[in-house]
Amino acid sequence: MTVGTRSGTAAGVAVRRLTVLYDAQCSLCAFLRDWLVRQPQLVPLELVPAGSDEARRRHPGLDHAATLDEITVVGDAGQVYRGGAAWIVTLWALREHRGLAHRLSTPTGAMLAKGAVLAAAKWRGAQGNAAQWRGARQGGAQWNAAQWGGRAYRRGDGWSYDPGRGWTYDAPGCEGGSCATG
Repeated sequence: MTVGTRSGTAAGVAVRRLTVLYDAQCSLCAFLRDWLVRQPQLVPLELVPAGSDEARRRHPGLDHAATLDEITVVGDAGQVYRGGAAWIVTLWALREHRGLAHRLSTPTGAMLAKGAVLAAAKWRGAQGNAAQWRGARQGGAQWNAAQWGGRAYRRGDGWSYDPGRGWTYDAPGCEGGSCATG
C-alpha cells in the first residue's frame, strides 16, 4: 500500500502491525480509539496514547509533541504515516474498510482524507477553546480575547457572539439596529 507521508527506510516492506498514536485527552480521539478496537482487523492495531512514556519508549526518534497535534501511525518496520495518510493506513488495516482505504489512497481520495483530518483538527481546536472558556468562567475570570483573535465572533449572516452578552443578531445592512425601509 502506498499512501501519503512516509519516512524512514522501510519503503516496500510488508506491514504486519501498526501502532496508532492518539491524543488520550481528546474526546473525539478516544471515541475513535474505542471504535477501532471493536473493528475486525486484518493488520493488528496497537493504540498507544501520544506523548506517553510508552510511546516515547517504543518510538524514541519521533517528534512526540507533533504526535499530539496530528494523528501518527507507525508501522512495525519503521514506516511513519501522518495526517490523512495515517487515517488511510489505519482504515487499510481494518477488514471492513480496506476497500475504502484503497479508494482514499488515490490523489482525489487523499484530498478527501486530508479534508477529514483538517475538519477533525478544527473540531478538536474548538473543543479546547470551549474547555478554556468553561475553565475561565468557573474561575470567575474573563475570556481571554487573544485565544480566538478578538472579543466578539461575527458571522456574515448578521449573527455575532460576544462572551459577555451571548449571541445577538443585526440584520445585514442595518446600522445600530435601524434598517432602511423601501
